[in-house]
Amino acid sequence: PHRKLCTLFMSIILTFHVSRLLSEVLCDPLSDFNVWTSTRPLNNSAKGHAANESVVIAATRLDGRSFFWEQAPSAEGTVSGIVTLLATIQALYPVTQEAPPPHNIFFSFFQGEAFDYIGSSKMVYDMERNDFVIDLNNVHSMLEIGQVGLHRGRSLWMHSDPVSRQNKSVDTQVSAMMSRVQSAAAGLNLTVDQPSVSQPLPPSSFQRFLRVRGIPGLVLADHNTSFNNRYYESLYDDAENLNVTYPPDLSPDEQLVYETDAAKSLAEVATLVARSLYIQAGGEEKNLNNITADPKIVAQLLYGFLIQKNNSWFRSLLPPEVTKKGDNSILSSGPPQFYIGLGPRIHGPVHSVTRFVQYILANLTGTITNLTESQCQNPSEVNTENKDLFSYFWVSGPASVNSTGEPFCVRASVRLSKAVSPAFELLEYGSPNYSTWTESRWKSIRARIFLVASRELEMLTLGVGVAVLLLSLLVTYFISSKAELLFSSAREPPTTTY
Repeated sequence: PHRKLCTLFMSIILTFHVSRLLSEVLCDPLSDFNVWTSTRPLNNSAKGHAANESVVIAATRLDGRSFFWEQAPSAEGTVSGIVTLLATIQALYPVTQEAPPPHNIFFSFFQGEAFDYIGSSKMVYDMERNDFVIDLNNVHSMLEIGQVGLHRGRSLWMHSDPVSRQNKSVDTQVSAMMSRVQSAAAGLNLTVDQPSVSQPLPPSSFQRFLRVRGIPGLVLADHNTSFNNRYYESLYDDAENLNVTYPPDLSPDEQLVYETDAAKSLAEVATLVARSLYIQAGGEEKNLNNITADPKIVAQLLYGFLIQKNNSWFRSLLPPEVTKKGDNSILSSGPPQFYIGLGPRIHGPVHSVTRFVQYILANLTGTITNLTESQCQNPSEVNTENKDLFSYFWVSGPASVNSTGEPFCVRASVRLSKAVSPAFELLEYGSPNYSTWTESRWKSIRARIFLVASRELEMLTLGVGVAVLLLSLLVTYFISSKAELLFSSAREPPTTTY
């Protein structure tokens, strides 16, 4: 019976440990958010095909990677595209409000592109399933901004897809799009050319759209057949690689607004992209002279993304609770984090560049409202506001010389959408169509430290132990030799019953 009970007990323990091992999650999918906005607000509550809506997509990537974990400055590989597209939006916004083009311009910042196009895969997947504000039938064309650091000269290249251009209709539209970009370059200190028609696309988010449908589109980059960026996806793709340097006698606030050569170059690229998008969306060419990117905005963006995110401009764009608490995750020293990480469930969107781009977009395209903090956080309670068309941001505001800023509410059509590989929604971990990048879960390692006693205490302990041992042996020998005397019982005399 005891052996059966012991066997049953051991089987219960073994079953418990095996079930615990099988239920334990060892890794999490890389995930974060895409950031998007449009010149005309889109109804976020409506999913699928947007009636009477045709959009020109302008896109770039948000993330970078390198050999070292969370060390991915990605100056030319990523930041050049982010800054250019943000400056493009700033240049386009006033004109598109006064003279809106027939086609809506949809700006998208894709997260996780360095890991096999996580963000763009998710957006295309949602469009196919009618789970996004637009679908692929709404897409008129696409212009993606790649590496535009202009390392060598002042030349840009318009890359197109040779496979989709085998369709005559797509080829005609792509050729017309190239002509519009070249006409937009008139008067700028830039030359725009196209590679060989047979040359395939460079790594780009546009490829994820082409896998589903032949969409007319271009990828704008500063290279023809091979990258000019020697440090692509490297630890050394930093501010120095993009030639963002400052005179030694400038204070941080002076560096923030200092227009470096890189800022002036990217401002011209942004002007080109903005004018190209406006023409592509059907805007009138007479308005092109009113579309010019601000080099000062570009200089501030470069400083914040490559040098120091904890600066006066970025602080004015973030919520007051972030700036007052001095959250190290958001406003720590140095540039933002461009590694995608594990998203909001583990780290939160504050651990990447996502949140900065979101609030910068709100600043560049938003409208200041008279809403209170409570109304800004709950706009559905205000009859005059529409939460389906706009997002609302309670921001710190610019600080004066002797005081902090006065917070206010900004209304903007800036949205977030999930950037996680569809493979994890489909539970297809061996999927040939979608990436399955994960990060192992980190567990805390525990250790106990024991102090070593002094030499005297060690010898004393040894001596006492030896003495106790000898005494025990002596007592044991004495008791053993006298066992018959010590443990024998006296024989009682027999009793009789008669």
